[in-house]
Amino acid sequence: MKHAAGTLAFIARFVVLGLAMAFVVSLFWPGSGERLRARFGLSTSSPAPASGTVHMGNGPVSYADAVAIAAPSVVNIYANKIVTEQAVKMYDNPVLQQLFGGQPTTYQHREQTLGSGVIVSAQGQGYVLTNNHVIAQAADIQVLLYDGRIAKATLVGADEETDLAVLKIDASNLPVIRMADQQLLRAGDVVLAIGNPLGLNQTVTMGIVSAVGRQLNSASAEDFIQTDAAINLGNSGGALINTEGELVGINTLLIGKAAGAEGIGFAIPVATARKVLDQLITTGHVVRGWLGADYAFVPLAANGGLPAAARGVQVTEVTPGGPAEQAGIKARDILLRIGNDDILDPADLRRREAALKPGNVVEVSGLRDGSPFHVEVTLAQRPPMSANTTLGD
Repeated sequence: MKHAAGTLAFIARFVVLGLAMAFVVSLFWPGSGERLRARFGLSTSSPAPASGTVHMGNGPVSYADAVAIAAPSVVNIYANKIVTEQAVKMYDNPVLQQLFGGQPTTYQHREQTLGSGVIVSAQGQGYVLTNNHVIAQAADIQVLLYDGRIAKATLVGADEETDLAVLKIDASNLPVIRMADQQLLRAGDVVLAIGNPLGLNQTVTMGIVSAVGRQLNSASAEDFIQTDAAINLGNSGGALINTEGELVGINTLLIGKAAGAEGIGFAIPVATARKVLDQLITTGHVVRGWLGADYAFVPLAANGGLPAAARGVQVTEVTPGGPAEQAGIKARDILLRIGNDDILDPADLRRREAALKPGNVVEVSGLRDGSPFHVEVTLAQRPPMSANTTLGD
């Protein structure tokens, strides 16, 4: 009897253990444990990620939330221009020209350009930031909003040097884009370009920041964000955003395959766009300070008298009658400081002088033939410059 009772107890323990193991396995076996997990109050699905980006493992796989935040602020721009062209004479024979009334020497036709824009303000009336080359010489500008509304736009002001323009539209309930802190942008950051390429409407492309501070025109004070996010005809003026849906730049140009390039596009940084936007809304134009000189990097041969860490610029040419010449600055001088700031390179000096107001007096320090000098320069207003060349956009 004792032997039989021990056997029954062993079998009972084995059955209980087996049931317990089956219960545990059922909790984690795909599909089979849903009812049990629900019955015991356990979660039946994975928790949603805390941020707006969907994650799988350690890497983001979707930027749909960032696009949903920014896309309503991106608009399509259709600018109609009246273009005058030289006509081709069909009849060179004077008799035929007289018979058929001859041919006009010129004719006009309407041409429509495609572009994009970003709603940056909705106070009173909406302001849209775009590229100057999208709306230049346009007789009529139409803006297609994200929700399908069409608004007639008027030009507030344009700046050829940065290739930026501000439009005004009369519409309500406009979604204004959030602007990012440009100082946080780094090479390698993921960015998204939103715009109207080739008239396809609201297209999103993805890439990374290839570089910041790109100088495309040595005489210009502006710099660019370089990206490999696809930018095509019609993307000009559209938004370059980060993964939080914030504006980091205005897409403006690309170097096309005709130049043997691929994945090289450029956007105007949001910090530059803000400054231009404020001035265009306030005065209709942008005013920049000007020293009246051209600069280059300091040649190694001229670096003998400089400290190892000094960078500065070398003056290559002084504009006759300009502020620099009046202050006594000469070609071949090495400039090290403007005001209280060290000069890093030619682009840095152009940005600093442009940020100052004409009429301001600023101290400039440098070296002439190895000897230090200090002069006071009264800044003038920078003369107009030709617009940036768009390569393939």
